[in-house]
Amino acid sequence: MKNTKNVKNMKKLVFLMMLGFVFSSGALAQMTLPRESQRAAISQTIGDTIVSIVYHRPNTKGRKIWGELVPFGQVWRTGANEATVFEVSNDVTINGQLLPKGKYSLHTIPTESEWTLIFNKAWNQWGSFEYDAKQDALRVTVKPMTGEIRETMSFDFGDMKPNSTQVVIAWEKLRVPFTVDVGDVNKRVVNDFRSKIVGDPVQAANYVLN
Repeated sequence: MKNTKNVKNMKKLVFLMMLGFVFSSGALAQMTLPRESQRAAISQTIGDTIVSIVYHRPNTKGRKIWGELVPFGQVWRTGANEATVFEVSNDVTINGQLLPKGKYSLHTIPTESEWTLIFNKAWNQWGSFEYDAKQDALRVTVKPMTGEIRETMSFDFGDMKPNSTQVVIAWEKLRVPFTVDVGDVNKRVVNDFRSKIVGDPVQAANYVLN
C-alpha cells in the first residue's frame, strides 16, 4: 500500500512539474494557440491585375450581429483580430472611384440602410482601434442586401467579367457587394509592351513569344 501511495504522489509531482513548465512564460511564448476566428486569404486575377484579401472569419454562434455585436454607425475592422487587408496590383476603381495600386486595411461603417467602405493606407494594424481617418485613401458608400444565413463571415468573388469582379462581404443574413474594375487591360498591356521595346528590345521579343 505504501509503495502504491508513493507512486501516486510521484505521478502528482510529475504532473504539477509539467503543468508549471507549460504555463511558464518561456513555454507559452513558443505555443501556437488556435484562434477562434480563423485566418483566411482569397485572391482573384482579373486581366493583368490581382485582387487579394486577407482577413479573419468571426462566427455568429447564436448572437445578434448587426446593431449589437457589430454596432451601427461605428468603424468596424470587417472581420476579427487584425484589420482586414485589401491589396490590388494595379490601379482599380471601386464602384467607379479610383483606388491606386497598393495594400490597404479595409474598414467599414455599417448602418441599417447603407455601409461605408473605407480603404485606409495604414494596413498593418490590430482591428480598427488605431484607425486614423487622415490615412483614408478612399471611401465608398454601398447598399447592403439580404441573403441566406451565413454562420461564418466570408469575402466572396462573383459576377466575373473580363475587366471586373464583384466582391461580397457575407455574414449572417447580410450581403454587402461592391465592384472592382481593373480598367482597360489591353491598353495597359500595349503601353507595357511599348515601354519594354524602348527599354530592352530583347526583353520585348521574349514578352511577345511568351
